[in-house]
Amino acid sequence: MAQHHTFSGFKSITDIIGKEKDFEKLRDTIKNYDVVDEFAKIFPELSQIARAVKTEKQTLFLKVDNSVWKSELNFQKSLLIEKINKYFNEQIIKSIKFL
Repeated sequence: MAQHHTFSGFKSITDIIGKEKDFEKLRDTIKNYDVVDEFAKIFPELSQIARAVKTEKQTLFLKVDNSVWKSELNFQKSLLIEKINKYFNEQIIKSIKFL
């Protein structure tokens, strides 16, 4: 019968990526993709109005075709930022730019 050995000295990949300083840039990149991917879940009411395109340097870029909606969302920037950051329980987004 074969023996099964376990090594308690090894860390899981999740622990390494989630905590090691060397992976900080990777964690930030993943968070940026999460903001774009989760935008429709955070703001289902905006699904026909705005689309998250990308994030860069804590700025979210939203594609809004209608100039009236773009203006309205510009007035509500701080509320949008607050709701996104609250959803992720940390300050991921500091500003929003409209495309």
